[in-house]
Amino acid sequence: MRGNFQIIIIALFIGLAVFGVLVFSGAIPIGNDNSPGALGAVVLWGTVRGDAMLPLMERFNATNPSFVVKYVQKSSDSFDQDLLEALASGTGPDMIFLPHDLAFHYANKILVIPYQSFSLASFKNNFAGAGEVFLTTRGIVALPLSIDPLVMYYNRSILDSNEVVFPPAFWDDFAGVVPEITERDASNRVIKSAVALGHFSNVTHAKDILSALFMQAGNGIVAERNGIFDSLLDRADSLNSLATVLKFYTDFADPTEPVYSWNKSFAQASEVFSSGDTAFYFGYASELASLTARNPNLNFGAAPVPQMRNKPKATMSRVTGIAVLSSSKNATAALTAAGLLSTGDFASEFAGATGTAPARRDLLSAKKSDAFSPIIYSAALYARSWLDPSPKDTNEIWRRMIDSVLSGGSAAAGAVSDAGSRLRLLLQK
Repeated sequence: MRGNFQIIIIALFIGLAVFGVLVFSGAIPIGNDNSPGALGAVVLWGTVRGDAMLPLMERFNATNPSFVVKYVQKSSDSFDQDLLEALASGTGPDMIFLPHDLAFHYANKILVIPYQSFSLASFKNNFAGAGEVFLTTRGIVALPLSIDPLVMYYNRSILDSNEVVFPPAFWDDFAGVVPEITERDASNRVIKSAVALGHFSNVTHAKDILSALFMQAGNGIVAERNGIFDSLLDRADSLNSLATVLKFYTDFADPTEPVYSWNKSFAQASEVFSSGDTAFYFGYASELASLTARNPNLNFGAAPVPQMRNKPKATMSRVTGIAVLSSSKNATAALTAAGLLSTGDFASEFAGATGTAPARRDLLSAKKSDAFSPIIYSAALYARSWLDPSPKDTNEIWRRMIDSVLSGGSAAAGAVSDAGSRLRLLLQK
C-alpha cells in the first residue's frame, strides 16, 4: 500500500509544466535517465540539527541515486538573514525546510506548485489539515512534512494528590479543576499554581494558546482571497465570541476570578512545570524530550488540549514543509527531491528525529504504541495553523491584546477589534 502511494506521488512529480518537464504527471519512473547523479545535486537548508539529519539524508540519497541532496544546517536565529544574503549573492539553496510562520514572508521567493499539476483534492487526501496553511489561490507553497501539535502536559502526581482522575477534556471542566489545585494564602497570593494562563510575557506559547482558543470557537485568523490576505479577528459575526474567549483566557490572571492561578511573579511556564510546581503546561509535542531531560524524575503525561463543547476539535500546530526556491538552478531535481522527501520513508524518519508527527495521513493512521505518540498523532489530525505575516510583530499584537484587558485599558471586544486592525495593516505591508 505504501509503495503504491509513493509511486503515485512520485509520478505526479514528473510533470511540472512551468519548467517544461513532467514533474507531476504520469505513472512512470522519474526521468528516462536513472544513472547515478543524472539529475545533479541540490542543496537543502534547514535548522534541524545536522547530526540528526545526516543518517536520514544518507539513506535518502542511497535510495534515490539519480540526484544528491546536500543538507546544510543553519541557526534559527540567523536563518532569515543568511538566506536573504545568499539569495542576493546568487548562492542560495535550492530548497528549504519552511516553517509555516515564514511562508508568508518567503512567498515571493518560492516556486509555487499550480493546482493543475497537483490538484487540491490530492493534496487534501494525502496531507492532514494543518498542512493547508501552505495552500494559496495560486497553488501550493510547500509540501507538508511534519506537524507539531500543541498538547496539554500534566503532572500526574499533582492530579493524583488532588484526586483528579483524568485530565479535563473540556474547558468548562478545566475551569472547575483549576481552583481545586491552585493554592493561595490569606491575602489571595498564589502559592502554587495549577496552570500558566492569562498573561503573555511568562506564559510560554501564549500567542499559540490563545490562537488555539480562537480556532476552537470556529474562527479563522487570516484568510486569503484572490491573492489578498486579510484579518478575520474583527469580523462583526465573530467579534463577540472572540471577546468571550479572550476574557476566558485573561481570567486566569485576574485576582477577582475563581480561576486565578498565574501572575507576573512566576518564571516562564515551561520552567515552572519542569520543576514540578504546576499541574498543567500547554506545550508542543517536540518539547517532550526537553521536558524529560530537564527533570527525569518528573511524573508527567500528555493529553489533548481541552476543547469547547459542541464544537469541532482544534488545536494549534507548527507545520514544516519543503519548499523549492524560484531561484533554484536545478528546479527539476529540486521538485523531484521535494516530492520524494515528502512522500517516502524520509517523512516518517524526519518526524521521529524532530519529535513531531508526520503530515501524511497514511503515516498518521499508523500510531505508535508508546505513552505519548497516540496523543500526538491524534492531535495532528485536527491541528490547524494560520499564515503569520511576521511572528515578531504578531507577538506584539497578541501581547497588547492581552495586556490591555488585564490593565483595564480596553474591554475584551475592543482589544480583539484593535488586534484585528493591527493584523490587517501588517498583512497589507
